Amino acid sequence: MQGNTGPAGTEGGDLRMTRAQPHVKKGNEVAPETGRVIRLKPHGEARMRFGTSMAKVALVVSVASFSAACSVPGMVIGAGATAGIAAAEERGVETAFDDLKIDLEIKRRILNLDDMLVTKVSTEVFEGRVLLTGTVADDAQRLAVARLAWGVEGVAEVMNELRSDGESSLAHASRDTIITTELRARIMGDGDVRAINYNIETVRGTIYLLGIARSDAELTRVVHHARNVSGVRKIVPLVRVKAPEGVEMATKTPESAI
Repeated sequence: MQGNTGPAGTEGGDLRMTRAQPHVKKGNEVAPETGRVIRLKPHGEARMRFGTSMAKVALVVSVASFSAACSVPGMVIGAGATAGIAAAEERGVETAFDDLKIDLEIKRRILNLDDMLVTKVSTEVFEGRVLLTGTVADDAQRLAVARLAWGVEGVAEVMNELRSDGESSLAHASRDTIITTELRARIMGDGDVRAINYNIETVRGTIYLLGIARSDAELTRVVHHARNVSGVRKIVPLVRVKAPEGVEMATKTPESAI
């Protein structure tokens, strides 16, 4: 004789398996041992709070991943490093994200200038300060890349360490170094000039001034010092002139070369 079969077809008529399940609100569960509704911790809310604090880190990682997918290996290192350590750095997540945006925009502009050049030029950005390294075809292209970097919003300084494939002769390089060193010494000795705000590049006797001037008067003093250095053929200011609050900053470009 067969044993009794419960409504659910289970031997012994175990009604626990057929008991109506209580209404369960979202976020709760039924304990399998007792059939009672138990309230769970609001994991979604906790994750939301954590997610809010880390949202910008995730965005940095996403943009960095996009950069990695669309660029050469040299770019991946810079973007990946920025995203990976952004949360732990003194500059903070927001500044790291701003730096990454600057970096990607510079790369985009270099790509538009020359699609092969983007594979030869590396960029690093920290707190708005841009470091350019790598090789370019000639001195004109070297300065063209610097101009592109200066044109990106948020850039505070450009350190141009690019080298041309056809390097100048040793004699030219030596004279250029002497000019740069002398001009640096002159503006450092001028109490009315904040020398730290200027980067000086000399190529075959042409001085390129990069940086930020506190005023037109300060820039005039720097140019005056440059004129008095022996061997200088031309002066090209690539300088932002700091204006009073509420007034947009002016930018001196090669068109205003002296």
